[in-house]
Amino acid sequence: MRAVVYEGPRSVAVKDVPDARIERPTDVLVKITTTNICGSDLHMYEGRTDMETGRVLGHENVGQVIEVGAAVDRVRVGDMVCVPFNISCGFCANCERGLTAFCLTTNPDPRMAGAAYGFADMGPYNGGQAELLRVPYGDFNCLVLPQNAHDRDWQREYVMLADIFPTGWHATQLACVQPGDTVVIYGAGPVGQMAALSAGIKNASKVMVVDHHKDRLELAETIGAITIDESRESVIDRVMEETNGLGADRGCECVGYQAHDPQEHEQPNRTLNSLVQSVRFAGTIGVVGVFIRKDPGSPDPNYREKGELGFDYGEFWTRGQSMGTGQCNVKNYNRSLLRLIEEGRAKPSFVVSHELALDRAPAGYDHFDKRTNGWTTVVLHPDNI
Repeated sequence: MRAVVYEGPRSVAVKDVPDARIERPTDVLVKITTTNICGSDLHMYEGRTDMETGRVLGHENVGQVIEVGAAVDRVRVGDMVCVPFNISCGFCANCERGLTAFCLTTNPDPRMAGAAYGFADMGPYNGGQAELLRVPYGDFNCLVLPQNAHDRDWQREYVMLADIFPTGWHATQLACVQPGDTVVIYGAGPVGQMAALSAGIKNASKVMVVDHHKDRLELAETIGAITIDESRESVIDRVMEETNGLGADRGCECVGYQAHDPQEHEQPNRTLNSLVQSVRFAGTIGVVGVFIRKDPGSPDPNYREKGELGFDYGEFWTRGQSMGTGQCNVKNYNRSLLRLIEEGRAKPSFVVSHELALDRAPAGYDHFDKRTNGWTTVVLHPDNI
């Protein structure tokens, strides 16, 4: 099968690799029709993780079931399915509590909980930027889609259920967004856009999105967000102005450890400390941007050598704020979010800027990584377009 293979820092190639296949009776084999390049793929693409060469990338996947294992009861050949990026068993103590991002059985590393497709430190599983994908525990992990999922236009919507739409929703859940709240979101990438969309669905009274990429800010404006260009004004001052000097009720971190200032200097603690200043006393913060244990490529020596960040804990404590963190438990949300899409309440595909055949994946990675103007979300089609 053809697949996008990681070859080293800023190098991916589309190669012939062994076909994905059924390996256990609980497996499902999916022919991938639509798959995204995710912002978190860029951490690996840039060589900022310990991703091994030769792995197939891609954890946001939609496709058609072409084979099922002997123990699969619910999913059938011919079903169109969306596959959460979490690979979870459904029966461990964490999965039973809905914490599928922290499955205790699917990652063989005893120091880790949770597994994912084509992702560093998240188990040995290949990703879905390929023609075929093996889905372990298929009955649990496959979200069976409506019949209209055979249509490419609907696939653009449904593929967002694999990661970025639930992750944006998760940011607002961790931040405890309620109707009437004011919300500030740092990062106008795909997940930040989904957090803004989610806050709007939850009837937040005011949603502010912070970034310095103008094309991304313009995109956030299309869903009614108030945009703050940090290259042109003080974010803290603007948030205070928008909230009568109180600060936002809720804050969402959708950037992660590779945060940059407007001059493109990397500061891994930048968004966390800015959120502490932006959110009111006793407010809440949700962090879904990726922060790894230790970043060997960080300009911050403490993070590079010790895995430590300079966090303004005294200010955080004084303000009595609360913070929720961690990867999204996609299964907690994807069925409900599917209904929002079906009923026309949400159209997450507004972030899609480019759709490419699989062979053009290297160019897609290059433009997305460089933040080329207008390249907001890249969708790949292994069956071509």
